[in-house]
Amino acid sequence: MADPAVAAVPVRECGEPLVDMRTAAPGLLADGSAATDGAGPDGASAHLREGVLRRLLAAQEALPAGLRLRFVEGYRPPALQRRYFTRYGDELRAAHPDWDDARVHRAASRFVSPPEIAPHSAGGAVDLTLVTADGGNVDMGTPLDASPEESGGACYTSAPDLTPEARANRRILSAALRGAGLVNYPTEWWHWSYGDRYWALATGAEHALYGPRELAAGAER
Repeated sequence: MADPAVAAVPVRECGEPLVDMRTAAPGLLADGSAATDGAGPDGASAHLREGVLRRLLAAQEALPAGLRLRFVEGYRPPALQRRYFTRYGDELRAAHPDWDDARVHRAASRFVSPPEIAPHSAGGAVDLTLVTADGGNVDMGTPLDASPEESGGACYTSAPDLTPEARANRRILSAALRGAGLVNYPTEWWHWSYGDRYWALATGAEHALYGPRELAAGAER
């Protein structure tokens, strides 16, 4: 995400609304706080752009019998994204006091998107995983949100040292989501997006459809 080519992608905001997956897509399984309070009083993390949600439902339909998607996090307010980025940068700076600010920024951007281009803050990104039909966990190789440091790089989608089961499950997840038009951020097997700047760069689109936005009071739920 630190690549200047991502930030250089123009945004032509299409105005598509942020919708609450808890009511707009009850067929999707929500995880933890997304299923209850939506990670905050405004239910922010349970929201996605309408077009992304449609594609997730299509991806779920494409999964083999006995598997389904578990939604973990969608929209992330810009202020929260800034806090995440700053916190991770501070952790890297403490671990590597010899790194200058530019190197810390590049390294932090592998795992947390810079706030000005963050797909989550545009409502175009979702963190999710694969589970059994009754919600049981399957082997994905690492916990969702494992950093490159704590996972030894196994969080990378194409990491080489995975179990055969984890590799197969990641391929199943990828096939369904790619088939629905989403793209993966390759340092995080769980992070998929549509319509944001990174999606536009990855697919060759002339512009992004979604830019960062605030969740309006009384947003659709």
